[in-house]
Amino acid sequence: MIRPLVILPDPVLRQVSRPVERVDDDLRRLADDMLETMYDAPGIGLAAIQIGVPLRLLVIDLAKEDQPKEPQVIVNPQIVAHGDAASVYEEGCLSIPEYYAEVERPATVTVACLDRDGKERTIEADGLMATCLQHEIDHLNGVLFIDHISKLKRDMVVRKFRKLARDKAADRTPGRLAV
Repeated sequence: MIRPLVILPDPVLRQVSRPVERVDDDLRRLADDMLETMYDAPGIGLAAIQIGVPLRLLVIDLAKEDQPKEPQVIVNPQIVAHGDAASVYEEGCLSIPEYYAEVERPATVTVACLDRDGKERTIEADGLMATCLQHEIDHLNGVLFIDHISKLKRDMVVRKFRKLARDKAADRTPGRLAV
């Protein structure tokens, strides 16, 4: 089931997500909904908080459009190590539609987590996977990629999305016709 995305400036995005206590069929259904939502958006990663569920759960699929899907379900991820070298990627976010900015992050990370079946797993990642993991884990901690850019740019983005949210709310005001 495709779920609605939480969009900036919704304060839900700043919540710290709580750990998953049990990997069960309900959690796997939630992960499947997240994957369906992510593919529909379309995106390459999605944290549960982005659909309003404050659990430490994320999904990632870096497969290109012409390749078979490679969905990954990552439960209770924790960065346990990162390299000293940095890399810069132009990041975007499904919760901040149509805004992109270059973000510098560690080029490599090691993440401890559980998989879709509740088995312990360690992910050694570099390149786009390292960036995507860090971006999604940030979400679980109430951090957005715009927190890694200059205050001036971040403030401009937040103002823009606050205005869009106000305009959208005004369009739904009873007695007002939106055309």
